[in-house]
Amino acid sequence: MAAAKRIADEPAFVLHSYDWSESSLILEVFCRRQGRVALVAKGAKKPSSNFRPVLLPLQPLLLTYTLAGDGTADIHTLKGAEWVGGHVMPTGDALLSGLYLNELLLRLLARADAHTALFDAYAGVVRVLASEHGDALEPVLRSFELLLLREIGLLPSLDVQTMTLEPLKADARYTLVAEGGLRMASAADRAALPGRQWIALQRALDDDAASYTATLRACAPVAAELKPQLRTVLQYHCGSPMLRTRQLMIDLQAL
Repeated sequence: MAAAKRIADEPAFVLHSYDWSESSLILEVFCRRQGRVALVAKGAKKPSSNFRPVLLPLQPLLLTYTLAGDGTADIHTLKGAEWVGGHVMPTGDALLSGLYLNELLLRLLARADAHTALFDAYAGVVRVLASEHGDALEPVLRSFELLLLREIGLLPSLDVQTMTLEPLKADARYTLVAEGGLRMASAADRAALPGRQWIALQRALDDDAASYTATLRACAPVAAELKPQLRTVLQYHCGSPMLRTRQLMIDLQAL
């Protein structure tokens, strides 16, 4: 009988976990080379388990697991988990923001579909969330939302109008909408950006050498205007119901 194939020392983050039995957990993890993977962590809920203090969200890990069957099964078996270290757990708004990004990845990424560049961007965002991030929080979130949409093929070109492919005019204002892509803004559109800023965002996304940092810089001056547009597009592609973390943010703001 052939030995089960093993994936060893795979950089990963836990996106979500839920009970599988009285003592075990099912984990949804985002791996650098393997993409989104579901793992069973046997005995992880036991007080004596080595997994118990390690399997936390927003913490960089190295995971080892064996593939079930021929590797095409939905759930594989976790064999080892090591905390890489480097930062503490985010708190407050940063923690909620990180859980929001985790929910986006769960809703939008297919299983076993590798996104190495997106993983590296996510790791960079998590480092910022765990730091004294100051005013960087909003630009970091907007840049990751753009990179995520681009990575999974749901972001239109930001230097032309989507329906007509007409190049953007530098001083005209345009808005990004869920069903129609990028179009000329109307008087009723509360959130829009000048063409020059959309073009700058597209150039940043196209920077293969430093897409994350370039996009972060391009987002910094326009993060507030981007927020409602990107949130609407993301919710449209996530479908119903509303993202749980988004609803929680709304409820907290209403207190």
